[in-house]
Amino acid sequence: MARRIRGLDAEQRRAERREQLLDAALELFAANGYLGTSIEQICSTAYIGTKSFYEVFDSRETCYLALLQRTSERLEAGMVAVADQGPASEREAVTTLIASFAHALVDDPRVARVTFGQAAGISATVERQRRTNRRWAAGFLETLWDSYDDRPPADPRASHSVAIGLVGGLFDLISDWLLDADVTAADQVDTLIADLTAFYFTVRRGLAAA
Repeated sequence: MARRIRGLDAEQRRAERREQLLDAALELFAANGYLGTSIEQICSTAYIGTKSFYEVFDSRETCYLALLQRTSERLEAGMVAVADQGPASEREAVTTLIASFAHALVDDPRVARVTFGQAAGISATVERQRRTNRRWAAGFLETLWDSYDDRPPADPRASHSVAIGLVGGLFDLISDWLLDADVTAADQVDTLIADLTAFYFTVRRGLAAA
């Protein structure tokens, strides 16, 4: 019979340690940067031994990848939940989606710092994950457009290219905003959301006219 501690079996304890390590990594990566954070620091902050770290992650990079993926999965789930509500118009849907997306990233500034401020340049593997996340977001937009357009796009490849560029632009606007913004100021967050929304519809009108 498998040994249970605090009512948890071995797999559940491993999952719990994983979340503790990811929470600690989020705190430290946001405060000190990826290069300024060691595995030992992550373990110390999580109150977990180094041996247990290597039972969950192979390296600091795989820990960061898991953190990036956890953030992406939560964002994606939030976007899908909003879209599933089926707003009557694309403007209503996008306005709600962008507000939800922005708040998910900036309400906890650590999430935005780790997601946007550090992912670039860590490794080819991390860059591929970033691109995978952007492709998911682009595909999500294309599905959204299909649900509100009366006719299919004349050139689906052009539609995909625009979606990729639009996602990249939205992410860059957030990255630029983070440089000087007070993330605790509601009016500044509202301004960010307004800028993101205006950018989206400017690009969207261009696609519709193409």
